[in-house]
Amino acid sequence: MKKIQIRLKNRDSLIEYITERFIQIIALTSLAFILGIFYFVFQESFWAFKEVKKSQKDNNGKSNIISDESYINGYYNEYEELRPEKYPPENPKENKNIINDTLSTKSFNPLEEAKNISLHRYSMGTEKPIKFVDLIKANDIIEGEYVYIWQPISTEPKYNILPLIFGSFKVSAIGIIIAFPISIMAALFTIAFAPKWLREIIKPVVEILAGFPTVVIGFFCLTLLSGYFEELFNTQLRLNAFLGGVGLSIVIIPIVYTLVEDSLYIVPRHLSEASLALGANKWQTAYKVLLPAALPGVFAAFLLGFGRAFGETMIALMITGNAAVITLDLFDSVRTMAATIGSEMAEVEYRSIHYGVLFIVGSVLFIITFSLNALAEFIFRKKLIKKFRGY
Repeated sequence: MKKIQIRLKNRDSLIEYITERFIQIIALTSLAFILGIFYFVFQESFWAFKEVKKSQKDNNGKSNIISDESYINGYYNEYEELRPEKYPPENPKENKNIINDTLSTKSFNPLEEAKNISLHRYSMGTEKPIKFVDLIKANDIIEGEYVYIWQPISTEPKYNILPLIFGSFKVSAIGIIIAFPISIMAALFTIAFAPKWLREIIKPVVEILAGFPTVVIGFFCLTLLSGYFEELFNTQLRLNAFLGGVGLSIVIIPIVYTLVEDSLYIVPRHLSEASLALGANKWQTAYKVLLPAALPGVFAAFLLGFGRAFGETMIALMITGNAAVITLDLFDSVRTMAATIGSEMAEVEYRSIHYGVLFIVGSVLFIITFSLNALAEFIFRKKLIKKFRGY
């Protein structure tokens, strides 16, 4: 009998040992896979810093400028130039005729002409490689004001990521402002006021909403809410930042609600019982005892919800209007970083400057979201757990 027990014990120990090692291998493999993705993203972003001018002489001895992408990838054919056409033409006589015709038909306005003059030209014909600081400073001056431009598809592309960063923060802020109060009130109701049978229904239903396809939410906002908000607020643009924030709030609410509800649930019961025993009602107990005690977890939920909204692609791509402008008006169109990558990466030339710049945008997006998630998970939630465990 003892021999059988020893064998069973050894067998169980062996199974536990194999299971533990298997889980460790999966965890290490996942970590290595994530690090590999990060390495790939940062590596591909360096294509934005390559030289952007190559020249090759044709049969007549003329030096033709070809793009860096065509030169690197071997797409250049000496009998078929791959370069954009320019207007006005390069012939000085033709230019003079065009200018004379233009001046004869309308008066010359310096401010109007300044709108067409770019201070920073990042085209395929420049000899200097693009610097990271150029991605921030590329802009035009129109009537004395700086206009930050994201215009990668042009004979003279401009890569300014400030409108994309601003648009991501703007839409995410609208979404979290709408979702955060609703999530906190719902979590407080579930913990402090709802009966047990109702609590067992509310939480699973809300968590199911977290797995709802975002493209369906975007389609719902695009077809139904956009027209309703256009009539309600009398907006000029049907697709705008406010509509995008509303769509993102639908995605954020389940995440923030679940995290806040978990934070409130782990608050020791004796705190609420002591508050009720001293004469406080349920609302006072929830607002002045439970919520302050779970504040680190609540703030962690805020950061995680904001990070989730910041990296959302489909909703931002479908209902924000995708206009890369910097404006504080809630009903103007915006363009987010994730939506820019999602819409342009599929059509960009492989390992071109535009290709590298998109990976830089992805790197910035990763750094921001990773920082928010790490701050929420390893500082605030850990602080909450330590607080109630007493160490």
